[in-house]
Amino acid sequence: MRINSGGRRFCCTALVMNSPASPRRTRTSAVKAGWRRLGAGLVTGAADDDPSGIATYSQVGTQFGYSMLWTTVATVPLMIGIQTICAHIARVTGMGLAANLTRILPRGVVAGLVGLLVINNVVNLAADIGAMGDALAMLTGGYARYLALLCAAVSLLLEVFIPFRRYAPILKVLTASLLAYVLTACVVGIPWREMVAHWRPERWDHRTLVALTAVFGTTVSPYLFFWQAAEEVEQERGEPGAQALLAAPEDAPEEFRRIRIDTNLGMTYSNAVAFFIMLTAAVVLHGAGLPSIDTSADAARALEPLAGRLASMLFTLGIVGTGMLAVPVLAGSAAYAVSEALGQKGGLENTVAEARTFYIILAVATALGTLLTFLPVSPLRLLFWSAVINGVIAVPLMGAIMVAACSRSLMGPFVLKGTLRLLGWVATVVMGLVALGLLL
Repeated sequence: MRINSGGRRFCCTALVMNSPASPRRTRTSAVKAGWRRLGAGLVTGAADDDPSGIATYSQVGTQFGYSMLWTTVATVPLMIGIQTICAHIARVTGMGLAANLTRILPRGVVAGLVGLLVINNVVNLAADIGAMGDALAMLTGGYARYLALLCAAVSLLLEVFIPFRRYAPILKVLTASLLAYVLTACVVGIPWREMVAHWRPERWDHRTLVALTAVFGTTVSPYLFFWQAAEEVEQERGEPGAQALLAAPEDAPEEFRRIRIDTNLGMTYSNAVAFFIMLTAAVVLHGAGLPSIDTSADAARALEPLAGRLASMLFTLGIVGTGMLAVPVLAGSAAYAVSEALGQKGGLENTVAEARTFYIILAVATALGTLLTFLPVSPLRLLFWSAVINGVIAVPLMGAIMVAACSRSLMGPFVLKGTLRLLGWVATVVMGLVALGLLL
């Protein structure tokens, strides 16, 4: 309804709508703006809970019950520290980790580190793709290996044909798949008092140290270092007018704040989900006296007779969702690392014609990972020892990252200082001690 007053018109509807509803709209807009600003940290954290990680947490929960739950808390500050530092390096310099490392380390050293990363990523890809095939076979009754091949093909096609600016929101939505494990824990029912009474380590022996290295390795994983750094570079290139902080130092306070919030949220989310996965396995599988499980799909199968069809289905759906999130991160981080080390142009925002080397590495890594799923390799060995290897090779990589972050020639006025520098070195030393304890 419109009122005419002295030639001026007022819209009553607009007046009514604009007043009481505006605070609600403001809150909604703030939530949307906050969601848009989340990116590299959230996706990286969620990708850490991939099917091989799920298998590791489930295996540890099955074997040790509640006594290893403390590891999912202890790794939170380690993850936050090293991932924030990786993001800082990329945002300050406008380059990924491998490109920065080649500027301060001998090329042979960088090649060795990147080679270890690629080998481990391929093994992780095999574990994740195989687990997705098993999970889909449970849901559909199809043949697991062909379904694994389908998952790998879909993931590769999405990476190749969808530009990063459109693909990144898909990855962000897939992070919600991790909530399946929180729901699973709710369905099985948790004896909280018993958990609190027994969540500390009960013994220290070689078996415990292997499990500890596996948990720390699958949580503080090398491929996450390279992926978060690469995503920061992609985001910067995708924003009109954005520059590396060395060229635009006035943007540093706001950018560092965004990175801190994004990374803290992503890593806390990741470890909270890991906690619930391990807790579910401790309650149901360890509680039933199951000695061990081979894969994440085995954990889902074991849940059904013990905790019901709903718990098993939620667990299975989570495997598929997290796999679709983790496979591009694993293949992509390998492609970023190799192309950067070779000085080649590459990124998911580029076309195949613009970045041939990048996409060849992406395709080869995915193909090799898929091929491994067709070989008669023990799933348990593939999954668990992949996590252990992660924990060992993370140490030299973290040391190299800290050297880069503390290099004034790379970071200029943004050289790492204070609490973050201390946290980074503490994380590196802790990972070193865990790996050393395994080898002794």
